[in-house]
Amino acid sequence: MIKLLSRYGTHDPLSTAKLSRRAFLGGTVAGSALFLSGTPGQTAIQLADLRGSMDASELGLVPNAGDDQTAVFQRAINRAVENGRALFLPAGNYPVANLRFPSGTLIVGVPGRTRLIYQGGGGLLATAEGVSNVSLSGLTFDGANQTIGDHTEGLLHFVGVREISLTDCAVSGSSKSGIVLDRCSGRVSQCSVTGAAEAAIRSNEAMGLQIADNVIADCANGGIWVHRWKEGEDGTIVTGNRIERIGAKYGGTGQWGNGINVFRAHGVVISNNRVADCAFSAIRSNTGSNVQIIGNSCLRSGEAAIYSEFAFQGALIANNIVDGATTGISMANFMDGGRLAICSGNLIRNLSAEGPYPPQVSGFGIGIAAEADTTITGNVIEGAPRFGMLLGWGPYMRNIVASQNVLRACGTGIAVTVVEGAGSAVISQNIVQASQKDAIVGYRWLDKATRELDGTRDWSHLQVSDNQVSA
Repeated sequence: MIKLLSRYGTHDPLSTAKLSRRAFLGGTVAGSALFLSGTPGQTAIQLADLRGSMDASELGLVPNAGDDQTAVFQRAINRAVENGRALFLPAGNYPVANLRFPSGTLIVGVPGRTRLIYQGGGGLLATAEGVSNVSLSGLTFDGANQTIGDHTEGLLHFVGVREISLTDCAVSGSSKSGIVLDRCSGRVSQCSVTGAAEAAIRSNEAMGLQIADNVIADCANGGIWVHRWKEGEDGTIVTGNRIERIGAKYGGTGQWGNGINVFRAHGVVISNNRVADCAFSAIRSNTGSNVQIIGNSCLRSGEAAIYSEFAFQGALIANNIVDGATTGISMANFMDGGRLAICSGNLIRNLSAEGPYPPQVSGFGIGIAAEADTTITGNVIEGAPRFGMLLGWGPYMRNIVASQNVLRACGTGIAVTVVEGAGSAVISQNIVQASQKDAIVGYRWLDKATRELDGTRDWSHLQVSDNQVSA
């Protein structure tokens, strides 16, 4: 990343618009040194990228001009691309709209101080479609909450771009989504997206995408969406992001209001994110097979913190922290084909029985819920007011193993379905302490149907053994 140290003294910081390209490349800016961060290899690449760059002011693009700069901005972009050079934008405000970025676009600004302000009449970036190698760094894109046209879904909209790179950019005030990427490959990293009226970052049918180390906050309907129009392999990696305060302005029962949302996309990796204060789920995967949800911190979710639901086949949910939610982790909808999961090493606590809508099915206040072909091992659950674990629902249970978990101070430690037609479950070597009602019991839908379970004498589909129960 390019960083300008603030040693301007009595100089106006915006006077960088008057700096020559020679001074910029020479490494001194009005008495300020130019530093390139990163490894020596990365620095060499950055220097190579910037060598021979074009200063926007040399092309007539003046920062802080009062009139619309779209035409001259577009000419500057085109000129830099035609010459195979980077375009450097000095600090300042640039009023623009409906820009297009051709293949080979490389624009570098001063992080936090080079601002492209949307003037209305379409979109800030109308489209970058069917191009390759577009790189934007150190730019702020301000939507100013202006109306965005019907032809685009976000303030920045990229379609079919091969190797998009957005780094160290800021996107704010979009009246739709912040960044939309349709059928794109590349990387969005170390950016901030705030105040979007829909989602912060929305990917559709990615072709090899990484969304990493971004800060996302105060968006009205979603944080990061990884969607596909048709179910299929996707492989997007979502890692190291900080996501906070995501609303559900459009209402519903979970399609909006999620920090990270996967829909119809298979093979997605969601790891090491911090997701807090979402109206619904911190992480929600709907019909996402082979999803990995690993090492995330999920705080104060308004509904289930981590959800793998509907027609998924394959979910690995491990080593996450859930503190505050109505349900900790749910792996559900065997009726619709939801099956095949590993749930291990998670810490779940401080759950609530009060949800964002009237309770449905089994209600709220559940630590872990699972239905089919799932192992649940090595988890610690404390303070689930209804059930520490809910195994199966009605006849929808098959091949569940719940072993070596700690369940403390829950309403009922473990509830398992005993409805006719339910498949097998093994419940063994768990510690159940200080349950308010029962330790391990059978349920028929919403009604308790057994005494405390120990052994399989009454229910041939259950093996319950070697559990440690204490007051």
